Amino acid sequence: MKRYKLRIRRPDGGAVETVIEDPEANRRGLALIAHPHPLHGGSMENKVVTTLARAAVECGYVAVRPNFRGVGTSDGEFDHGEGETEDLLAVAEFVVPKFGDLPLHLYGFSFGAYVQHRVALRLAAEHLVMVGPAVSMYAFEPPATRTDIIHGEVDELIPLAAVQRYAEQHEVPLHVIAGADHFFHKKLRALQDQLLALCHQP
Repeated sequence: MKRYKLRIRRPDGGAVETVIEDPEANRRGLALIAHPHPLHGGSMENKVVTTLARAAVECGYVAVRPNFRGVGTSDGEFDHGEGETEDLLAVAEFVVPKFGDLPLHLYGFSFGAYVQHRVALRLAAEHLVMVGPAVSMYAFEPPATRTDIIHGEVDELIPLAAVQRYAEQHEVPLHVIAGADHFFHKKLRALQDQLLALCHQP
């Protein structure tokens, strides 16, 4: 696997710090991964985000992990999902042509799931996976592409009942990790296994 870090330019002139992990052999997809809330310690190094990247690479996807504006060396400051959406769109615009016609998959955790569902409204993505989506904190629209949700059974920040309502309303498959809290403490392996199962679905 090849791993490298770069700063990708946005249309506004700012740069987005991004880590790319490339399985190189037998690539079968491109996974753009969004981290949780920047003002609450969210970054590309979040343990759930790195688990998403690990599963993506194991699946044969090129894993792309940006830091939202104001995090790490990414320019700018927190923008309530608006600017963060632009960050991901800029990264996608840069990386998609680099890897030919690989299908694009969007992974987002917590606040990152909210941003990714916005990105899916503007990009042609094959699959959106929302992990611990903050549906009780932000206004989520109906999914714009094939979507799956993974949620912890005992999530203390985003009640499972709220996620169930969203999933049922929009007929989105919901995969509940037994005994898992919001950050999947001691349940990261179960999360990774669920991601691998999803990526091998036809």
